[in-house]
Amino acid sequence: MIAYDFHPEVLFDLDEIWEFIRGDNLAAADRVFAEILAAIDALVPFPGRGHRRPDLTSRPLRFILVREYLIAYAPDEIPLWVVAVMHGRRSPRVMAAILRGRA
Repeated sequence: MIAYDFHPEVLFDLDEIWEFIRGDNLAAADRVFAEILAAIDALVPFPGRGHRRPDLTSRPLRFILVREYLIAYAPDEIPLWVVAVMHGRRSPRVMAAILRGRA
């Protein structure tokens, strides 16, 4: 049983995050990657756990923060649909544009 699925661009998000951290510390990159996936796994039984971000999108997406990474997902989709994984310190305008591009 598949509990969640990724927008195709999420694989690039995760790869970019891992590569960036790996530049400094391979073990840390693996830990952050594992924490992000564990957080997504934990959302499956409780998809309403995240919060809305009307400043980023009017879509019914929810968001959770893992370390400094913001995970955007569609809580009503089955399987849970992960739309984006972005650094939380990005400009809100940039984050909103990323989400618009992943309709």
